[in-house]
Amino acid sequence: MDMEKLVSLCKRRGFIFPSSEIYGGINGFWDYGPLGVELKRNIKDAWWNDNVKLHDELASRSGAPRTYEMVGLDCSIIMHPRVWEASGHVAGFNDPMVDCRACKSRFRADHLRLIAIEYQPRDQTRPPFTVAFSGLGTDKELHEANQKKLDKLNTANVLVDMYSCTFAEASIEDRAAIECPNCGEKGQLTEPRQFSLMFKTNVGALEDDANKSYLRPETAQGIFANFKNVVDTGRVKLPFGIAQVGKSFRNEITPRNFIFRSREFEQMEIEFFCRPDEATDWYAYWRKTRFDWYTGLGLRSDRLRLRDHEKDE
Repeated sequence: MDMEKLVSLCKRRGFIFPSSEIYGGINGFWDYGPLGVELKRNIKDAWWNDNVKLHDELASRSGAPRTYEMVGLDCSIIMHPRVWEASGHVAGFNDPMVDCRACKSRFRADHLRLIAIEYQPRDQTRPPFTVAFSGLGTDKELHEANQKKLDKLNTANVLVDMYSCTFAEASIEDRAAIECPNCGEKGQLTEPRQFSLMFKTNVGALEDDANKSYLRPETAQGIFANFKNVVDTGRVKLPFGIAQVGKSFRNEITPRNFIFRSREFEQMEIEFFCRPDEATDWYAYWRKTRFDWYTGLGLRSDRLRLRDHEKDE
């Protein structure tokens, strides 16, 4: 089932509606209908029961390295702006953005890629030539999208060299060869500029820098900021976890893939604290436990992917 059919089905059955639809909608925001809100509540309740209320049973069933505690928290959506300065979000929670001058579309510069392949014709009397293609996605996705063209070239030529880069990495000459993924025009994309992913707001009567704040882009910072409060009042000892369910907001440049990349979403998150020499064992435990929890709900394991972050992530 393609995404368009899935979105249509969810709307017809009362699971999810486009937000503000009667006024034309607003990109990146969704409303949960009568069935959708019940489904979401069931998932949240199941997650909270397993991880917080019944965590001893979960630990026993999943083979935890040793007993641990788990408590809950519900932090405010708007926090002191210094929280986000200390966490690095104000300075570093940005995406490089480019606009198309022709069609006014907006894209992430690190998602736009250029691939250039140099071929030497089997007939050595002809000079080498370069084939370039560009678009949104990974190298693999762009290769698959252009596979027929490449197969045709490969039958008559020898691949000499190949390189790929993002729009942000490309030279000025190479950027001129990158097409707009929306309208196909070349050389119409602006220079990359940093775009903050946090929604700004003002707290108080005056709209000035002194009253500036943000809607939280994640729930973790509320847990970290309340760490001492939880330790002092909850009488927890290492190892222990703090769980939270709540709304987060990210001003995505290009929200897409239905509810999988939206500007307002709900997170279910655990921050787990342990001693450094036990970290590897706990990481293995939680990695397996979370995977098993999703497959226990009925999700197929081949639809899930365990991926370690790269060093630069």
